[in-house]
Amino acid sequence: MQRGELYLVRKPGSRDPKQQRVFVVVNRQLVIDSKFSTVICAPVYSRHDELSTQVKLGPEHGLKHESSIHCDELVSLPKEALTHYFGRLDRMTMRQLDQALAIALDLDETH
Repeated sequence: MQRGELYLVRKPGSRDPKQQRVFVVVNRQLVIDSKFSTVICAPVYSRHDELSTQVKLGPEHGLKHESSIHCDELVSLPKEALTHYFGRLDRMTMRQLDQALAIALDLDETH
């Protein structure tokens, strides 16, 4: 598992294929590789509101529809739930993700 990977995650207890969502792993690699049982992820929605905390994705990333990563809605997911690998973000999209996360977390980029 690596930072920037996309996983299709089913809602706990659901067998309905509509009850699943793509998430992007955003933790730093040191934590991902650690014994912690969870990782921080950002959800991908088919909605894009033109917010600076959202990163556009589309068919070029393996998705069926134009979508976006929502960095204002970070969640902690069990590593064991991330079993359906979906793809990986390219370098340019990773830079956009880093910028969106910095805005969402109100980080001063000069440090």
